[in-house]
Amino acid sequence: MDAIAELRAVVMRPDLERLGRFDEHRVRQRFRDGFSPEHTSIVVVDGELAGCVAVRPAEGGQWLEHFYLDSRHQGLGLGTAVLRTVLRGTDTQGTTVRLNVLQGSAARRLYERLGFVAYGEDQVDVFMVRRPGASSLNP
Repeated sequence: MDAIAELRAVVMRPDLERLGRFDEHRVRQRFRDGFSPEHTSIVVVDGELAGCVAVRPAEGGQWLEHFYLDSRHQGLGLGTAVLRTVLRGTDTQGTTVRLNVLQGSAARRLYERLGFVAYGEDQVDVFMVRRPGASSLNP
């Protein structure tokens, strides 16, 4: 869990600093407080931790959270592949998926490409939802 908390801190730091919300302790503690091992999948590349994603049951569907990729693996299609795999499963179950993404985060484009649409926002987060089958998940 500590390795994932550290990955979260490193990956989210630029966006959190841009928003004036980075706190060295809080960024790790928020992960620890919400970590649910039974709903978390670890992404491994060449035997090393490359990222993680969690999908947990929530009212009215599932909540996608803690989706982080080490910067060395970003921009290479790995995030798209991981998210497509997750969404194929939720589509098969007929499940709506919700998430929040930081304002101005590049990750929002990935979510939109795979069928998520914004339904609300605040100063820090954009809240998004994806209905089953909302987009083609084929490459």
